Amino acid sequence: MPLEPLIIFGAALRPDGTPAPALVERVKAALAYGANRTVTYIVTGGVPRNGRTEAAVMAELLMQAGVPTLQIIQENSATDTFDSIIACSRILTRIGATNETPVAMVSSPYHTPRCLLLLRLAGWRTHALPCHSTRRGARFWRSKLRHIAHETLAIPWDTLLVLVWRIVPR
Repeated sequence: MPLEPLIIFGAALRPDGTPAPALVERVKAALAYGANRTVTYIVTGGVPRNGRTEAAVMAELLMQAGVPTLQIIQENSATDTFDSIIACSRILTRIGATNETPVAMVSSPYHTPRCLLLLRLAGWRTHALPCHSTRRGARFWRSKLRHIAHETLAIPWDTLLVLVWRIVPR
């Protein structure tokens, strides 16, 4: 049975290279989904902090949870969501996924709509995994509002990039 692809989108690391809570939450959601499935985890994020990329940190978290290294593919070059869509599309094609292959993805709730839209525009049959934040308080809400504002601007721009340039290989 082929392994089901699951893309985990990166989140900014702390300055010392440790994972921020959002990254840990994404990995936990992926692990919960993969607990009863045979999954290929595709971790994407290439913005380094203290010599470590988001993808490398996520791969480390997955391995610490018992995921075999053969089930983890690191994509360490993408510096934003659009780059991740392109790079992960190349990986999906390389591992034999087709537009009929179900592709799971996980990100934070504010980021999920953009990831889903871009993956679908790139031709993938994608579904999102639930990922919930355990953080609360005024700082959390300010951060959430900032993320929503960013996504509101980024969704149309990234959609335009996918539709106009069609640079995702198929």
